[in-house]
Amino acid sequence: MRILVVGAGAIGGYFGSRLLAAGRDVTFLVRSRRAEQLRRNGLVVVSPLGNLDLPAPPLVTADDLNSAYDLIIVSSKSYDLEGSIKDFAPGVGPNSRVLPLLNGMRHLDVLDARFGAERVLGGLARISSTLDADGRIQQLGTFNALAFGTRARGSEPLIDAIAATLRVSGFEAHLSSEILHEMWEKWVFIAAAASTTSLMRATVGDILAAGARDIPERLMHECAAIAAENGFAPREAATNAGMAVLTAPGSAFTASMLRDIEQGSRIEADHIVGDLLRRASNPLRTSLLATAYAHLRAYEARRKRESAN
Repeated sequence: MRILVVGAGAIGGYFGSRLLAAGRDVTFLVRSRRAEQLRRNGLVVVSPLGNLDLPAPPLVTADDLNSAYDLIIVSSKSYDLEGSIKDFAPGVGPNSRVLPLLNGMRHLDVLDARFGAERVLGGLARISSTLDADGRIQQLGTFNALAFGTRARGSEPLIDAIAATLRVSGFEAHLSSEILHEMWEKWVFIAAAASTTSLMRATVGDILAAGARDIPERLMHECAAIAAENGFAPREAATNAGMAVLTAPGSAFTASMLRDIEQGSRIEADHIVGDLLRRASNPLRTSLLATAYAHLRAYEARRKRESAN
């Protein structure tokens, strides 16, 4: 099975490198700047689960993409999705499947409209990773898993072959019969986590030390209520796990969105928080989430103004 990984960043680069190291047929679709960096330094993963150093990963740029791939793994930021689609579209053939690892749900609508829902799987990544200044992928914890599956039960004839291809040493590949529910559960958690730590500009431990435990609790509740309204109420295990992370005394945890803010980078405020708010039937029940979203939009406005000066 030929696999095209769109990008070689913290998410796609990590899972793609593990697949490549296991002997899978993987090619990375990258922009010219990243291609130069990878040709110079190789694709390097620094991980507590074992480092990887791939000196010559197979690369292709959009201008040279002229054949179809069986599986296309997309892990771009939401604000780069349209550009990514333009780049990888020539690699989508009649039997290709697209596996997006983006957060939220809106990207499914965009991909369905472009390629047809029958070609688009549900998927999510569970990993904390980042790129350092030299382009190396740094895994920040010990959890690393993919969940994926068909979005309509019994309608995906290739799913077993895809699952067999993705099952390699180095990470867990979970074929889920309820992938949309899992995606909603992750969305609830990351929206609450991003809103909590970005609004407070602090770690979970510092927020609890300030006596503000009610903030992550309220945000988890508001996000979960929206999911329930849309038919995907988080299950007890997911709720307990998320709440444990966001209310752990002394924890150094922060959402990646806060790290992006601290670096002055673009953020996925609209895709992760704004789109969730738009799916709420009663805005009065999401007042704290709306406040957090306004905070994120104010950051984006300031960043845009300062970039223009």
